[in-house]
Amino acid sequence: MPTEIKVAVIHDWLVKHRGGEKVLDAILELYPSADVFTLFSDPDSFQGRVGKHKITNSWLHRWPGIRKYYRALLPLMPLAAESLDLTGYPLVISTSHCVAKGVLTDPGARHFTFCHTPARYAWDRAPDYIRNPILRALAAPMLSRFREWDVISSQRVEAFSTNSHWVASRVRHYYRREAVVVPPFADLDLYRPIAGEKGDYYLVVSALVPYKKIELAIEACEIIKRKLFVVGTGPEERRLRRRGGAHTTFLGYQSDQSLADLYAGARALLFPGVEDFGIVPIEAMACDTPVIAYGKGGVLDTVVDGKTGLFFREQSVNGMEKAIRAFEALQIPPGACREQALNFSRSRFLESFRRFVDSAVTPIAPLHAISHENTL
Repeated sequence: MPTEIKVAVIHDWLVKHRGGEKVLDAILELYPSADVFTLFSDPDSFQGRVGKHKITNSWLHRWPGIRKYYRALLPLMPLAAESLDLTGYPLVISTSHCVAKGVLTDPGARHFTFCHTPARYAWDRAPDYIRNPILRALAAPMLSRFREWDVISSQRVEAFSTNSHWVASRVRHYYRREAVVVPPFADLDLYRPIAGEKGDYYLVVSALVPYKKIELAIEACEIIKRKLFVVGTGPEERRLRRRGGAHTTFLGYQSDQSLADLYAGARALLFPGVEDFGIVPIEAMACDTPVIAYGKGGVLDTVVDGKTGLFFREQSVNGMEKAIRAFEALQIPPGACREQALNFSRSRFLESFRRFVDSAVTPIAPLHAISHENTL
């Protein structure tokens, strides 16, 4: 098979530049001639290499103001994904947390996906996203139909990769498919240790939404009188501010450089929620800052209990409080956290994802030839 084959890369939507879009950017580094397909997009979100590619949107993109209400259009998203015309693309790669994996390809085309997670709002996390019980009851039939489509469409993928063993278990549970773990990466040049003493504060970096459980960190720090800085915004901010007190400071949005400085100066990052992967703990460790985390989810792949931080097993204020006190009696050698973070470099991701695709397509590999100085 020629190396210059046509490649289509599918992403759910392009409206903000977050972790999923950074993964997309890295995949496009491996496939510099690929065409990008998405449900809808905002040109202002095209940072990095994404905006240099041909981008094709679905018919949803033409709906006025869609970026303000797209979450309500979940019932239409499977149809929109299936409407994307991938005729003539023998290699299709989807990066999916919603419907991108469900695209329809040519017979004989190879389709590989990087699954960020099976859609949490449709499966086990629905109560976190639809908190009103009446609305949740009304949405139940639609979510049931979506789950049925989600399972059926998962069979269109030839091979799954995903970001953590936690998500691989979700893929196995909901789709009955195995997945290769390809951990994402942090910006190890931006997030670095700084010289000097650590500050006297603990740090939370998070969107302020219910499932992040930020109130556990706030209430624990108020009880034991530890200074806490909270970085982030979201719909829970007003409620969380009411839970705070003299020891909690809300800093709102911070620039990347300001965030790096906050990471580097913190005694530890507090991470009380369950994440599918969680890039924030890696960013903190890259600044040689330990992590105190609830011991469940993707963090089990990144933080080393007792060596780069500490896990607590009871997701409660009491569990968080005990973990902070235990951490303060723990000796973590300087440099240990940074060393662990170096395992999550962009070059390692590129090499791992390339290996995943090339191994999956044997015996007709290689499908692509790349030159990348930093790959392992």
